[in-house]
Amino acid sequence: MDYIASENRYDKMQYRRCGKSGLMLPAISLGLWHNFGDITPFGVQQSLLRTAFDNGITHFDLANNYGPPYGEAERNFGIHMQRDWKPYRDELVISTKAGYDMWKGPYGDHGSRKYLIASLDQSLKRMNVDYVDIFYHHRPDPDTPIEETMGALEQILRSGKALYVGISNYNAQQTKAAIDALGTHLLIHQPSYSMLNRHIEKPMEGTGSLTDVLRAEGVGCICFAPLQNGLLTGKYLTGIPADSRAAQDPRYLKPSSITEEKLAVISKLNDLAQARGQKLAQMALQWVLRDSVVTSALIGASRPQQIIENVEALNGPAFTEEELKLIDKIVG
Repeated sequence: MDYIASENRYDKMQYRRCGKSGLMLPAISLGLWHNFGDITPFGVQQSLLRTAFDNGITHFDLANNYGPPYGEAERNFGIHMQRDWKPYRDELVISTKAGYDMWKGPYGDHGSRKYLIASLDQSLKRMNVDYVDIFYHHRPDPDTPIEETMGALEQILRSGKALYVGISNYNAQQTKAAIDALGTHLLIHQPSYSMLNRHIEKPMEGTGSLTDVLRAEGVGCICFAPLQNGLLTGKYLTGIPADSRAAQDPRYLKPSSITEEKLAVISKLNDLAQARGQKLAQMALQWVLRDSVVTSALIGASRPQQIIENVEALNGPAFTEEELKLIDKIVG
């Protein structure tokens, strides 16, 4: 059956300006990382994408090596694009990345001009699109001059193969160097950030924190792993469910990393969420979005209901100063 998007798809979502640009992103975006490779049935993928868009999520985020296997998430998305999304292409923000290993040999990794441009050309073919809205360098490369990497991003912009460019996993100093080297405006940074992982708030000598740099330079921020790979959903408080990521796909959350110490912290956070009338995941998303420098929180999902519940986080009560101080105390 042909997909027809909900007429009310823009009613529930909040949209935030990305830094000092004209681009608005949904406060919640969908990452096609864990559940768009060959381990997830195609029909499940389709239901996730449709549910997301029907609830106002206009931003789908990929990378060249998302899968498994590498490239499979983009290939699958290319089929979804042909079947469902061509009529809605101008309502979507599609992003992809390159920077980690993708193919054998010296030209399929890191940050050279050759790798980045070749990788994007491959990604466009896999996804069945003429351009992406955002193209990221996925990680800093200390062995390639930053001028070359940023020059490649600028060349990609001028070619029309991407409308905006960004970086991911750069620290504050690396981010400032990238901004200074790029001939055009850097749109966005994608770091990991959650209540249990607050590294972007920590100052570095000469630049301040990553959030300080982004705020001063007018660069947007989209946080990945805001639920700490599922830990901040509360699903592990009574054990490891058989259908959980830690049980079925422990590439990014190993059972051994779910310690009693972490569970004690998560339990206290869960108590606070319940007192606020929320699920823990909803409070965790609302927390990363509390700072205006954060444009969007990037979620993953294995079931459509998770997407619906995450979008409902935007309706949660505003944090009080006492609640924010309590969270600081709980997480240390």
